[in-house]
Amino acid sequence: MTYEYEKDPHAIEVESFRQIRALTNLGALDADEAQVAMRLVHTCGDPSLTEEIVLSSQSVSAGLKAATHQSTVLCDVEMVKQGLTKRFQDGPVHCFLNDERVPALAKAKGETRSMAALELWKPHLKDSVVIIGNAPTALFRLLEMIANGADKPALIIGMPVGFVGAAESKEALIEAADSMNLNVMSLRGRRGGSALAASAWNACLRLSRGVRF
Repeated sequence: MTYEYEKDPHAIEVESFRQIRALTNLGALDADEAQVAMRLVHTCGDPSLTEEIVLSSQSVSAGLKAATHQSTVLCDVEMVKQGLTKRFQDGPVHCFLNDERVPALAKAKGETRSMAALELWKPHLKDSVVIIGNAPTALFRLLEMIANGADKPALIIGMPVGFVGAAESKEALIEAADSMNLNVMSLRGRRGGSALAASAWNACLRLSRGVRF
């Protein structure tokens, strides 16, 4: 048995984005923001996601600058790290969740490993790109750290998924874009996840290389 289907990866991507443009309301976004939004829609297969996307005013330009300067990327989970497009990602990428020091830190403080891992982010935070796609507790902890004087990342992509704290942590991030002067990309509500968070950064990486659809 054989099936007729497109096998060329570039042709598949081009046609996917043609359909996304036809099905998605991008009217409120500039050209670069639209590339990020379309990449997110491409990842989840749902054009309605654009209703939940939040891009602070300088977030995409900050992402392009960080990509160009090969800024350090900090991920909350390995799934985010593995979701980054390796051929475009030149700067260092760190995920400390499975670092041997983290379980003891979490136990001592009575908190999640995702929160404890952020203790190891501190030397790397300045001008970094933070990508949180899984743990709302990590996003809350990051905002607490910044409020208490930690260095600010160049860009925070905060898209944790779930029912407990996910929507709330993202609303806190969106509010912090103004109150703490942060560049943020996020999604309102429960939806999110490692693949979506990684895809937002992948869009910035592609834009920095002049790849557009």
